[in-house]
Amino acid sequence: MNEQSHTSPLLQVDDLRVSLPTARGWAQALRGVSWRMARGQTVGLIGESGSGKSLTALALMGLLPERARVTGRIKLNGQELVGLSEPQLCQLRGPRMAMIFQEPMTALNPLHPIWKQIAEPLRLHQNMSASDAKARALQLLERVQLPRAKERLDAYPHELSGGQRQRVMISIALACSPDLLIADEPTTALDVTVQKEVLALIQQLVREEGMGLLLISHDLGLMQDQVERVMVMYGGAVVESAITAELFAHRAHPYTRGLFAARPRLGMARGTRLPTISGSVPELMSFPAGCAFAERCSLAVDDCRQMPPQAQSIPSKAQAQTPHVVTCPRWRLP
Repeated sequence: MNEQSHTSPLLQVDDLRVSLPTARGWAQALRGVSWRMARGQTVGLIGESGSGKSLTALALMGLLPERARVTGRIKLNGQELVGLSEPQLCQLRGPRMAMIFQEPMTALNPLHPIWKQIAEPLRLHQNMSASDAKARALQLLERVQLPRAKERLDAYPHELSGGQRQRVMISIALACSPDLLIADEPTTALDVTVQKEVLALIQQLVREEGMGLLLISHDLGLMQDQVERVMVMYGGAVVESAITAELFAHRAHPYTRGLFAARPRLGMARGTRLPTISGSVPELMSFPAGCAFAERCSLAVDDCRQMPPQAQSIPSKAQAQTPHVVTCPRWRLP
C-alpha cells in the first residue's frame, strides 16, 4: 500500500521542529521533518545514533522532555497532536497510538506481574474489570506466542528472557488495537533467532489489525525485509526517502551511499576493510547554517555549508507512485 492510497492519511507530519534546552542555549534537534503514512503502511527510519530517529518517535507520542519546544504539525487521523495537554495525550496513547520500546527490561515495571502491566491500558481506556482484563491479557500473551502463557501471567519481568519480555511489551502496545504502532529498535537486545521471530510477529499483527507501523533501526538488512518505504535521517532531518526497493537499488544522497557502503556483505575476503564515513554526527549546538552533512561529505562545496538544502523529487527508476525524495543539490544515482 502506498501513501496515496487514501485521500486522508493515517499520519501526517509537516515541518516538525523540536528544540531542547542545553547549558549553551536552545538546540534544534529536529529540523523540518515531514512525511505521510497511510493506514496499513510500513515505514522504516534509519540513520546513525544521534540522527533524530528516537526523538521523532518521542515527538509523535508526546513523550519529549518537559521543556522541549515543538512546532509544526502532527496529525493522527486528522487530529492535531502538537499542543495537546498531557491528559489529552494520555487518552490517545494506547487506543490510538502505541510504542514498543528498545529495552523491555527498563520499560517494564519490575514491581508488578506482567498481567497487571498488560491490563493497565485495558482498565484505563476500556473500563474493564480486573478479572476481564486478566483474561484479555492471557489472550494477548497467547496471540504473541509467549510459551506457557497461562503459567506466566503472574511472573515478574526479571523471571522472563529478553525475547519473552519483548513479547510482553508487544502485548501492552497492542492491547487497545491502536491505529499507529511505533517500534523503536525492538530487537536490539535479542539474539538473531529471536529477532526474526519477534519481527515476523510484529508484521503479522500489523497485517491483521491494519495499523500503520513506524519501524526505527540502524540495521539496513532488517529494513530491506520489513518495510515498504524507508526514510534516511541525518542531523535531525530526513535526507532521503523512497520505497524500499528503490532506495536499496538507487541511493542518491551522499550520506545514504556512505551508510550502504559501510555495511558488510557476504563473500567479502577476510581482512577486507569496509569504507567508513569520516567524522561523526555534529553536536546539536554545532550544526552549520547549511547542510548538516557538509563537513563529512566528499562532494560538498562552499554553498553546501552556507545554504540549507531543499528537498526535491528525483526520477524513480522503479516507476513508483511514491516519489523518491532527496535533500541534496549534488545528488546522483549509481
